[in-house]
Amino acid sequence: MSKIIFDSGISLDGYFAGDNRGPQNPMGGVSGQIHQWMFKQKAFWKHLKMDGGQEQGEDGKLIDAVFARTGAYIMGKRMFEEGEVSWPEDLYQADVFVLTHEKREPWIQKGTTAFYFINDGIHSALEKAKKSANGKDIRIQGGANTIQQFLNAGLIDEFFIHVAPVFLGSGIRLFDGIDKDKFDLQIMEVLTSDLTTHLRYKLSKK
Repeated sequence: MSKIIFDSGISLDGYFAGDNRGPQNPMGGVSGQIHQWMFKQKAFWKHLKMDGGQEQGEDGKLIDAVFARTGAYIMGKRMFEEGEVSWPEDLYQADVFVLTHEKREPWIQKGTTAFYFINDGIHSALEKAKKSANGKDIRIQGGANTIQQFLNAGLIDEFFIHVAPVFLGSGIRLFDGIDKDKFDLQIMEVLTSDLTTHLRYKLSKK
């Protein structure tokens, strides 16, 4: 049965992205600080269909694993707008459901990626994603506000966070405004590497 998951990098002080996000400044310009562990892995660049990376290590296996388990994605409009201008064709290799008030026809890419624009909220997006995922997991891709909506609705089963050893000091926090009484959390896995600490949590609704 499909699980609803997210898999996100954050700074040590809890920031998912920096200030002044936008299509010309994706993630507020902090990707290199938060996601350096990914950029070092050949697996990351393989999924972008590009050459790159210096290592094929344990971190890369985590990258491969989350792509392999995911059958559909949900993301917010801001994340989509940041990526639309720069993502390679067929990055997700699955259906992506974009939460937005904008009415727009689906964007069907070459390969197996298609973007569908959902105007009636997270539950509608989730219903469509479940049908599309064919039993694989649904990944709430971001941004932080979209993840927060799913957490506060009690809809997340499991998440991985990758904590970079860096303080950002300002930006967009991943867990701002979370209903602390919604879930019991259980640590399932802790893995360390040179550039991040990987933490996997299971969530059970109270």
